[in-house]
Amino acid sequence: MTDEEGNFDALELALPAVPLTVEGSGVLHQIFRLRWREWKAAPAVERRDAVDEAVRVLAEMEGEGKQQTALYSMIGHKGDLLLLHFRHNLEELNDAELRVTGTKLAHYLDCTASYLSVVELSLYQSSIQLYKRILESGIQPGSEEFESEVEQALAQHRNAMAPRLWPSIPPQRYLCFYPMDRKRGPGENWYQVPIAKRERMMREHGLVGRKYARQVKQIVTSSIGLDDWEWGVDLFADDPLAFKRLIYEMRFDEASAVYAVFGPFYVGIRFQARELGVFLDGRRPPYPAESSRELPWITSPT
Repeated sequence: MTDEEGNFDALELALPAVPLTVEGSGVLHQIFRLRWREWKAAPAVERRDAVDEAVRVLAEMEGEGKQQTALYSMIGHKGDLLLLHFRHNLEELNDAELRVTGTKLAHYLDCTASYLSVVELSLYQSSIQLYKRILESGIQPGSEEFESEVEQALAQHRNAMAPRLWPSIPPQRYLCFYPMDRKRGPGENWYQVPIAKRERMMREHGLVGRKYARQVKQIVTSSIGLDDWEWGVDLFADDPLAFKRLIYEMRFDEASAVYAVFGPFYVGIRFQARELGVFLDGRRPPYPAESSRELPWITSPT
């Protein structure tokens, strides 16, 4: 427990520093710039063949159940086309990447950025409760008994949270993706803050997110050891201004204001694979309106 000044008792200070996490889908973002001049200069029959093949391949990838691919027409200079892949593992992500690379259209695409990560749910509150129970029973961290207790708890969470660990790509019209880190500087170092204080900050951070749960669907992925940043955040909405409102309000909570470092932001408009020819003709593809499906708000990164 903490006192009125926010200090932590001896037990909380003795808790293991690393919160438990459970992981699910592998996620790959691919961002391409189309070589428009070459594309438009190519013979009409060559372009038609490339479009037909790409539509067939991407439509198959787009419709592969929950582990699927989505296409986005990007806004701004960072790229033209964003492909978002959800798959069961890294091998399947590599298969998706190679299928795209093997198309005739790939000759006209330059990959300007990519991002590899896995869906992650952090278990701050559950971790603290579990750690306290184990320590109070006299079991030492790092012991076989300790690890057994932890694994049993993780198995229960994986089962209970399976829909959130293996989600479909939300159908909303707009996507906002960005990577982020936690600060590790000499003044503010997230990883030296006691776990109980981090849990409190993340709980407050999550309360802001829940206010926007009907407007924005969020999927947080971990990229520690997989890519250059620590986490990736995907936001999906039918109103793109919801991204601005949510992210702006979150900047004021302590977890973001003091400890967050943000990477580049990528924004795109979703379209279906069958409309790829419209996109390659230099026009914005239509996307059928779909009612928003309410998904649970996924907690922010550890």
